[in-house]
Amino acid sequence: MTDPELAPLTISEFQALTHVSDETLRNLEKYKDILIQWQKKINLVSPKSLKDLWRRHMLDSAQLFSHIANKENPVADLGSGAGFPGMVLAIMGLNNIHLVESDNRKCTFLREISVETNTNVTIHNIRIEKMGAVKADVVLARGLASLDTLLDYATPLLAEDGYCLFQKGQKVEQELTLCQKNRMMQVQRIGSVSDPTGVILKIENVSRKNACESRP
Repeated sequence: MTDPELAPLTISEFQALTHVSDETLRNLEKYKDILIQWQKKINLVSPKSLKDLWRRHMLDSAQLFSHIANKENPVADLGSGAGFPGMVLAIMGLNNIHLVESDNRKCTFLREISVETNTNVTIHNIRIEKMGAVKADVVLARGLASLDTLLDYATPLLAEDGYCLFQKGQKVEQELTLCQKNRMMQVQRIGSVSDPTGVILKIENVSRKNACESRP
């Protein structure tokens, strides 16, 4: 959760922080306008978060762009919902984004954003567990599930040298401690630029410990 003392981020401040082009900014503004219209019909995001949408959703998503090395290789966004972070990253220039979302209405919303912003994405209207092997360079998730569950979802979808970027809040250390009881992994903690209490976990080389190692 962001600091309540912070003034809402403006669109010009967002552009200054992210260095996106004017064309990208126009498409993100279209996205914002469509989101606000759809929000009246279905709950896409927290209503309170709309007061600081450029920070809470746009910047929170956009900050991942620099942590994705190859902009052409497959990236999977699990539980895309309203498209954060995957749709924002696609509008910014990632060319092979897979948005995974089981809710039909949210998928319809994502398709409208794709058409109106002329952004190429692949939308999978399916439960994550039913996804075929994408072999993604990067798997993303934002506020979807516990870390242990996210790794169960992500591992089958990762390419051999792939990694995860998971956006987490204040309970991140508890989740890591629990998760590391049964798994080996390499973890890098990256501070969030949109939320001083948030963190981005870059996780790679994930494997299950064997039965003997996991016993107390």
